[in-house]
Amino acid sequence: MAILPIRTFGDPGLRERARRIEKVKPLHRRLANNMIETMRVAPGVGLAGNQVGVLERIFVWEVEDEVGVVVNPAIISRSAEVEESDEGCLSLPGLTYPVERSIEVTIEALDERGRPFTRTAEGLLARVFQHEIDHLDGILFVDRLPEALRREAMRELTRMSLGLPPTPPPAPVTSAEETL
Repeated sequence: MAILPIRTFGDPGLRERARRIEKVKPLHRRLANNMIETMRVAPGVGLAGNQVGVLERIFVWEVEDEVGVVVNPAIISRSAEVEESDEGCLSLPGLTYPVERSIEVTIEALDERGRPFTRTAEGLLARVFQHEIDHLDGILFVDRLPEALRREAMRELTRMSLGLPPTPPPAPVTSAEETL
């Protein structure tokens, strides 16, 4: 197995919609194994094809003790109930923001052997599925943020892409008595 380079903010492939895989081949299984290894080393809980420079609809995931490969995923239903939780991304290292996602989704896809399956996921796994499918559609999690947070995240990404350190958090406000 090989550790693959993970594409980061600014790479145009992260903004492209990945192509459907017409037939799952042995090369896709090798790719999936390499992606799983890369995800584990990073470390992360999901990794999409375009994050490693492959513009095909494939992603891998690992939550708790379960790992999977998903090819040509489509969300066929999602709960109306949503939850806001912090998300990060291997392609946007160092950034974490609260993102609102459905707490349950059902997907249809193919496995690493090309067999169709349907899977309902909730909680963290549902979040991972939504995040990785967004990647395959050229959407980054920062695109899901409210406008003010999105602008802040984009400023930070720009700073990082220029090699500048992250903006330090604001100093705590103190009273005049505390400064004496």
